[in-house]
Amino acid sequence: MDTADDAASRLALLVEHFRQHPVTGPEGHSFTSSASQPTRTTAATPVNLAIVDHISASVRELADYTHTVNTAADPLPEDAAAVYAWCVANTRNTPEAEQQRRDSIVYRQRLEHAICAGDYSVIPPHRCPACRTFGLMWRVSQGRAVCTNRRCVDRDGMSRAWSLGRLAYEHVQSQSKIRSRRAT
Repeated sequence: MDTADDAASRLALLVEHFRQHPVTGPEGHSFTSSASQPTRTTAATPVNLAIVDHISASVRELADYTHTVNTAADPLPEDAAAVYAWCVANTRNTPEAEQQRRDSIVYRQRLEHAICAGDYSVIPPHRCPACRTFGLMWRVSQGRAVCTNRRCVDRDGMSRAWSLGRLAYEHVQSQSKIRSRRAT
């Protein structure tokens, strides 16, 4: 499954980048006040803790899902990126609906990893789930993909916005339909 490798490589990139380029001063943080600050008594954290939390949450989510559908799963690998191959291997014999759920989780995490790294280009290639046009853009302030089609609005006249989970679900469903058409 190519999405597992893609999600794994994006997670490995996050892990590797933040180990090689730790935050070494206030310029690495998102906001530094110009107001006077008390003298620090401890050193600054050398890594971006939000990314560390994201990596931990991603691994934990896959591990929890895998153990839910397969109570006899192999031990969790120590390498964060290897968790994707481990999840696929331990859920290979589950019903098709569970495999699609797994694929949706993996694909959503692939999108999340890209966005955490600042790569918003992973959003526009997806179709809007409502109008089916290509025109989605990532809106950082909302934490959602927003349709840029002026005719694609909700009841209040606002542009429709979609979660990464919904985009992942739509992507996995469309890939499943394509595979089933090729098989016939």
